[in-house]
Amino acid sequence: MQFPESWLREFCNPPLSTGQLAETLTMAGLEVEELKPVAPPFSHIVVGQIMQAQQHPNADRLRVCQVDVGQDSLLTIVCGAPNARVGIKVPCALVGAELPPGEDGKPFLIKVGKLRGVESQGMLCSARELKLSEDHGGLLELAPDAPPGQDIREHLKLDDTLFTLKLTPNLAHCLSVYGVAREVAALTGARLNTPCFPSVPVGNQDKLAVKVSAPDLCGRFSGRIVRGVNPQAATPSWMVDRLARCGQRSVTALVDISNYVMFELGRPSHIFDLDKIHGGLDIRWGKSAETLKLLNGSTVTVDEKVGVIADDVQVESLAGIMGGSATAVSDDTQNVYVEAAFWWPKAIAGRSRRYNFSTDAGHRFERGVDPGQTLEHIERITQLIIDICGTADTVCGPLDDLQVNLPTASPVTLRVERAAKVIGMPLTQAQCLDALNRLGLQVTEVEGALTVTPPSYRFDLQIEEDLIEEVVRMVGYQQLPETPPFAPITARIRPEAERSPFAVRRALAALGYQETINFSFVDQRWETELADNPHPIKLLNPIASQMSVMRSSLLGSLLQVLKFNLDRKAPRVNVFEVGRVFLRDAQSQNTDTTVAGFNQPMRVAGLAYGPRAALHWSQPDKAVDFFDIKGDVEALLAPLQAFFAPAEHPAMHPGRCSSVSVAGRAIGFVGELHPQWRQSYELPQAPLLFELELDAVLQRPVPVFKPVSKLQPVERDIAVIVPESVTHAALLAAIHGADTRGRLKGTTLFDIYRPLQANAGIQLGEKSLAARLVLSSDATTLTDEEIDATVQAVLANLQGQLQARLRA
Repeated sequence: MQFPESWLREFCNPPLSTGQLAETLTMAGLEVEELKPVAPPFSHIVVGQIMQAQQHPNADRLRVCQVDVGQDSLLTIVCGAPNARVGIKVPCALVGAELPPGEDGKPFLIKVGKLRGVESQGMLCSARELKLSEDHGGLLELAPDAPPGQDIREHLKLDDTLFTLKLTPNLAHCLSVYGVAREVAALTGARLNTPCFPSVPVGNQDKLAVKVSAPDLCGRFSGRIVRGVNPQAATPSWMVDRLARCGQRSVTALVDISNYVMFELGRPSHIFDLDKIHGGLDIRWGKSAETLKLLNGSTVTVDEKVGVIADDVQVESLAGIMGGSATAVSDDTQNVYVEAAFWWPKAIAGRSRRYNFSTDAGHRFERGVDPGQTLEHIERITQLIIDICGTADTVCGPLDDLQVNLPTASPVTLRVERAAKVIGMPLTQAQCLDALNRLGLQVTEVEGALTVTPPSYRFDLQIEEDLIEEVVRMVGYQQLPETPPFAPITARIRPEAERSPFAVRRALAALGYQETINFSFVDQRWETELADNPHPIKLLNPIASQMSVMRSSLLGSLLQVLKFNLDRKAPRVNVFEVGRVFLRDAQSQNTDTTVAGFNQPMRVAGLAYGPRAALHWSQPDKAVDFFDIKGDVEALLAPLQAFFAPAEHPAMHPGRCSSVSVAGRAIGFVGELHPQWRQSYELPQAPLLFELELDAVLQRPVPVFKPVSKLQPVERDIAVIVPESVTHAALLAAIHGADTRGRLKGTTLFDIYRPLQANAGIQLGEKSLAARLVLSSDATTLTDEEIDATVQAVLANLQGQLQARLRA
């Protein structure tokens, strides 16, 4: 909400500077989001009146003007504005004046100069040149009664500040200048100038037939007929300026009056062209397929959940949101119907968003507008219509007021002891009573408790905590004591055998991955397809239909990032995420960090797509494959020894997926995306994925000192023939399972051979695996007999477990 400081101070003028006033409002919960001067700094610009305007002798588009600026003689000023004519009063920059800075950021200094041979002793200004608006169609024309020579800042009241408030939904009573002034008076004790609304004379008994068919939509509907108005009357400059400083452009006098009262008193209203209404008005819910052309030019279709104002023929207005063009006032309007109503907030909330627009009226009504002052506000609107648009034939009808379903105020009790406990500081009953009285609330007092009956404009006072908030706002949040916590503060020291998640992030970044951060809310389809989770945790109020459940896997989020980058022609995508997943767990209990029934572990997942490395002359242009990402997982877990075994995962290729285990514990999966999902997500090739439990990845064994052997190791190579089904892991397990008496220090597979056809040594369905054994003793040098015995023990174990035979 935006308004000028000068308007606020007309209602309440505390002895505070602009900055202090803004701080006071902010500390009371009315956050001042921005303070902005009405006009930039400039000087020596005064009101000037054009006394003569003659054609320039040497230029078709210039005129030589004689300008009265309140001095002894007229100034000669050359001007090219199309509206430079005799008699108008405009801003005149004198010699030495500094205009607001231009695009170069430097102020523009006015000097005596010659234009096409004619000396110019100043400059006549447009609104854009003074940075008052973007209008540069001509000179800024001032009011006819503007005194020549008066400083333009004084005449236009430019030494003013625009306040922009960021109000929470419970502060509906502050959506007007008077509402904010009421708060300022309560906070500072300054006098509040309460406006009075004298009744205008009634000249006839004309009334418009009105029926409220939906009491759950409209609780009160008030109106009045005014005949003989002049719709072409000019809006006074003071009203135009105030509306502009509230961010509202001037339309016509009648529309401006309605908008002015809305900003002044917080009362949205509507003025109908009476002669365009067919019969009477019916306030009701819409009917299916009914249409309405609105004032903004769009045509909307209403239904049974949208409130409307209709006449005997058609729908004329969206209730509480916007009027229709069929009954809008125009230059031909002679008779009007002024309407002010109370619309139930729940009946208005969300309706305008259905049609993808919002209005100031809807913004106020869906938060709550005072139902108790409709008649007074109509009197205010009527008086402004008479003052601005009145003629000798203007006649006002009587007020018509239908009260069908007004909200009832329920008393709310504040316990002083409870207030002190919630606020966290000692409070007396007198302090609480003073705070509530300053807010203008009706209070009844008993020992230890205060009971408040909320006024009609306070929709937010419903429970005891609401009154406690009002008390602490009036007392001042800055008065709250600074109380340190009583509990000891102990830093959580990470065990030495555990690294931080940031170290994991740095390790993955060093491997060429880039981190992504994604929503924990995902599409239910991802959970069904990629996590085989038919019953994910659903959100009660999702922010979007495609973000309706909590994720149980990070893979869907990474695939979305991949798709986003591929759509923008990224040739290579290596990304990872460290994030939380959400699983149902009946064993989980409520603690400081857990929620009963749900497990929320952290995981780390990665995705690789495209070339293994960026294009470079020294490296082959090779696409990433399973063994590349498997190597990344091994590097991430090192020095822990990872074990990989064939496995199945709903998101991964059945034959290209492996489980990852550390110390016998399964911690995740690595593999290629399932062909079905690659086709479903329209990916040119299958990405490689991994997902691991973060707590397992964080583990790091503390290094333990071991002396380096002084004895040289011995290497022996063996090649064995085994069935094709034997895996690398099974081979190493059999070798290390042999009884070598601690002499076997390491094993490396260095060759695999498969014959193209059967031969005397190897049959089809078999393969040859060659491994290098590293043998050593910490005590003595190994003898040939010990070496041969160790190798024979390994071969014997291979034969017994894998039916392996030594290759000749």
